[in-house]
This record gives sequence, structure tokens and C-alpha cells, in this order.
Amino acid sequence: MTYFLQQIKNRRLALQLKQSDMFMRTGISRQQYQRIESKGNPRLDTLELIAKGLNSELLLVPAEQISQVKAILNAAHRADSTEDDDLIDNPWRDIFRDNE
Repeated sequence: MTYFLQQIKNRRLALQLKQSDMFMRTGISRQQYQRIESKGNPRLDTLELIAKGLNSELLLVPAEQISQVKAILNAAHRADSTEDDDLIDNPWRDIFRDNE
């Protein structure tokens, strides 16, 4: 469960959301959401609310395919952070990009 809770937190941070922002997205109070992220054992319906609030969905992945799914997600995360680094190095990239 710890890995799963960390994934929830990582997704929220990737969306640049605070725990208090989750109330408007899920209806879950900041205190309850904080408890879920830190050590919670949320019910399935609560997880569905959180997933929806994070523009995500819950998915049951067969155990034999977990490593493949994690590799894909990690590669996507690395690509996103590389793109962010490029934007930091060149903030005008999107503005002065050649129109294709």
C-alpha cells in the first residue's frame, strides 16, 4: 500500500496540486486527504474519487505484467522531466518554435 500511496502523492505533485486543492476535485477534506496520503487505508470508492480528481483511473494489472507497466510509466515520467528541463533552459521554445 505504501508504494500506491506514494504514487497518489507523486501524481498530485506532478499536477502541481496542493492537498487542499483536492477538496474541489474530490470533495475530500484536506485533513482526510492528508491522512490518506500519509498512512491511509482508503475504501475503493474513495480511491475512485481520488483517481478522478487526479485525472487518472484505477487499473488492475496482472502480476506478471507489473514490471512492464512500471517501466512504461517510468519512461514517460523521465520524458516529462526532460521536457520540463528543456523548457527551463529555453523558456522561449514554444513561443519561437517554427510553425510546422
